[in-house]
Amino acid sequence: MSMQPSGPGEVPAETVRVARAAFPRGSLAIRVRDELGPLFSDEEFADLFPARGKPAWSPGRLALVSVLQFVEGLTDRQAAEAVRARIDFKYALGLELGDPGFDFSVLSEFRDRLVKADAGRRVLDGILVAAGDRGLLKTAGRARTDSTHVLSAARDVCWLERVAETLRSALNALARTAPDWLVEVAEPDWFKHYAARAEDSRFPKARTQRDEVGLRIGRDGTRLLETVWSRQAPQELRTLPQVEHLRQMWVQNFHQVEGEVRRRDPKERPPGAICLVNPYDSEARNSVKRDTAWAGYKVHFTETCEEDVPNLITNVATTDATVPDISMTETVHARLAEVGRLPGEHLVDAGYVDAHALVSARRQYGLTLTGPVAGVVSPQAAAGGGFTADDFTIDWAREQVTCPGGKTATCWNPDRSPEGTPVIRVRFKGGDCRPCSVREQCTTSSVGRRLTLRPRAEHEALRQARADQGTDTWKERYKTRAGVEGTISQGVQRCGLRRSRYHGLAKTALQHQLTGAAINLARLDAHLTETPRARTRTSHFAALRPAEPQLNGPK
Repeated sequence: MSMQPSGPGEVPAETVRVARAAFPRGSLAIRVRDELGPLFSDEEFADLFPARGKPAWSPGRLALVSVLQFVEGLTDRQAAEAVRARIDFKYALGLELGDPGFDFSVLSEFRDRLVKADAGRRVLDGILVAAGDRGLLKTAGRARTDSTHVLSAARDVCWLERVAETLRSALNALARTAPDWLVEVAEPDWFKHYAARAEDSRFPKARTQRDEVGLRIGRDGTRLLETVWSRQAPQELRTLPQVEHLRQMWVQNFHQVEGEVRRRDPKERPPGAICLVNPYDSEARNSVKRDTAWAGYKVHFTETCEEDVPNLITNVATTDATVPDISMTETVHARLAEVGRLPGEHLVDAGYVDAHALVSARRQYGLTLTGPVAGVVSPQAAAGGGFTADDFTIDWAREQVTCPGGKTATCWNPDRSPEGTPVIRVRFKGGDCRPCSVREQCTTSSVGRRLTLRPRAEHEALRQARADQGTDTWKERYKTRAGVEGTISQGVQRCGLRRSRYHGLAKTALQHQLTGAAINLARLDAHLTETPRARTRTSHFAALRPAEPQLNGPK
């Protein structure tokens, strides 16, 4: 399909007349058009379509339909039907009443184009630009970020199902691509074992029998891979995604011992970041956060938090489930700086904060990163009453450290931590430590106390952050961060945020961009209609809690 860009145009007069009569109080779609305008133009998506070919339906309108679809929780069929039959949708899109709309499959094709060009952010940015033009977006104040887990669209499977379904998927792909070749090389038993979907209920219950089935699947998959990589096999078969997925799954789960296929021991399998966990979604990963274990992805929402304007999501980032929050702090800041939406203060939870992030946020982006930092971790701190690194006096200019007992260490060695970050190793002499009167509070080592320090800027930033977070002023300011939990809840309840609709990281990321855009549209509408923000819900029993007694009340 090709695209011939056209301007958004005015809403047809007859559509306006009927919409006003049918919706005297308006609707979200009508108010969005009246207050924010068309939101998207065809030119914004012109690079997604070829210059020649069959004319495509307006991509600017498809972008708006995609957002409205997430606002109302519609399927593709329902969204296409709404464009054809609903007056408020026709009004928002600027269509004639008799416009037949499009086939529902057009929405899937449009999403594929967005994914291929990594253009999902354009949809979120289009709404933010319109809100900014209307004076409804303030980004120079405060912002807050949080993440939540997202389940893969693929069903959870046991290990036998995982390897059997991976093999079956590869066989089906080969059957489509080279049916004649596969008929010649396929073992007779393969049709019995892999023609239908594998289900745990169909496998034996006994452990020894299940192990035998697993080894049989391993041998069959190994035989298929050897055949695909033989000289007689067509070269293009090796490049099929399902065959590559099979190869990786077999490398991670099986190996050959003296010519026999054996299942790998759990200790021999790869780390979670690269370990395949699903036969249908090769990019989903297993992860655990406190009591929550899941297979899939993780999404990070950043939103503004000001009193007189709606709180709008300014950045959405999606990763696989194993990526820790601290790895995303710099990524979020870089993205906000790229689009000119950096806040003055960024409120986050403890997962996004460390010494390097505190310094980087101030130096590179000129913002204050506010979040609880970890306390001092050392055997002395755990024992209570012992001397921690904060009790030592550091002379950064002379590269010396003086202990609470008055001894000075001059052994100052710049080094790298196991994670690759710069640190400084400081060592006190054993001869100074052994006779020290406060040795029991400092170290039990016979070779002297050891300290690991961060670079000066990070060390001082961490000490200051620890001091600040104990004050009432900091605690009162940090309360604002909790509001982002409501955004996560809104995304889950309104847009199904907790589970991916699609397979793969790229399509899941697009879903989250559309979710962020939909939440923004709903919040802009609530602001325009002066709908008050919902309060934190309190159960009937919790409301009966007695007030805390005032220890320093009036006498």
